[in-house]
Amino acid sequence: MSGSSITISVARLGKTVFTNDASLSILHDISFQIEAGESVAIIGASGSGKSTLLSLLAGLDTPTEGEVSLLGHSLNGLDEDGRARLRSLHTGFVFQSFQLLPHLNALENVMLPAEIAGLDVTTARVQAQYWLEKVGLSHRLEHFPKTLSGGEQQRVALARAFICKPDILFADEPTGSLDEASGSRVIELLFELNRESHATLVLVTHDPALAAHCSRQLQLQAGRLL
Repeated sequence: MSGSSITISVARLGKTVFTNDASLSILHDISFQIEAGESVAIIGASGSGKSTLLSLLAGLDTPTEGEVSLLGHSLNGLDEDGRARLRSLHTGFVFQSFQLLPHLNALENVMLPAEIAGLDVTTARVQAQYWLEKVGLSHRLEHFPKTLSGGEQQRVALARAFICKPDILFADEPTGSLDEASGSRVIELLFELNRESHATLVLVTHDPALAAHCSRQLQLQAGRLL
């Protein structure tokens, strides 16, 4: 974990998209800070800029103006490779669409980020088995994504996100593709694993039940922070 209490710092952030002769301002003058270990929900109506903000925080996109710093590192000063390296060392991701690789089974999907991070195969396998057991899928290790339910796929994605013990976990509509029962189980697991790992959690959601679990909510309206 970082020594600083501020994990994410955002200053006067703006994002404008230019198409042909037109321009569309998506985010305007966004500033806030998130402390280590906080859980923060980014909420707002469709089109308010939530997912764009999450992409900027994670360094998946670059701002038109302003600055994002993760763990004291300004993303503005890093090129694409530098941002990717920072993400691989310090962040985990959970997506609405799961993003599991179809040709890998559950165990292999969870092992992958650990192997990319440099763990040997044996250690990565042990760690993946541990996290899959934590999400209640120790009996599904050899199953491929197409044979798993939506809820099970998202639980595999949770195990994959936590295997490298990230400082920051970004989640984009993690319950958006799930029925109520599966969504409730994923919410429960997400916060249980997050408490254990002490990660800073930043999520985008339309789900009031999910947002209510967070220690703080940031509400966007027409690209502005309320």
